[in-house]
Amino acid sequence: MALSVGSKAPDFSLKTKNASGLADVKLSDNFGKKNSVLLFYPLAFTGVCTQEMCDITTGLNAYKSLGAEVYGISVDSPFAQEAWAQKEKIGITLLSDLNKKVAKDYDVLLSDLIGLGSVSARAAFVVDKQGVVQYSEVTPTPKELPNFGAVKAALEKIK
Repeated sequence: MALSVGSKAPDFSLKTKNASGLADVKLSDNFGKKNSVLLFYPLAFTGVCTQEMCDITTGLNAYKSLGAEVYGISVDSPFAQEAWAQKEKIGITLLSDLNKKVAKDYDVLLSDLIGLGSVSARAAFVVDKQGVVQYSEVTPTPKELPNFGAVKAALEKIK
C-alpha cells in the first residue's frame, strides 16, 4: 500500500548526474518553495519508462507553470540514468535510488520484476510545499502509466 494522501512525505537525499558531475537532491529543499512531483519508474532504457519520461519532458512547462518540480526516481545508477537521459533527450531530473530505500519508504518497491529482482513500481506522488502528500497513485502493472490528468488536477488545487 503506497503512502496515502495526507501523509508526511519521507524526506530523501538522492544522487543525480549532470554535466557538472554527481549532485545531491533533497526533497525538503523544495519545502516552503515549490511543490514536487515524484515519478517512480522501474528501469531506464525500457519502453514504457522511456515513453513516460519523454512525454513528461515534452509537457514539462505545464508542471512548472503549476509551481512544481518533477523528479523521476528509479533503482538505476545515476550514470545509467544520465546515459539514458542523453540518448532519449529526457529533460527532467532523474534521481538514483540505488539502495531502494526511498522506494521502500514510499511503499512502492516491487519484490521482483520479470526475474530481474526488486525495482520501483510505477507510481506518482504530488508533495506540497509543506511536505504533505496530496496525490498518490501506484499503477496496477508497470506497463500502465499514471493518470497525469489527476496529477495536474492535484497540483492545480495546491498551486
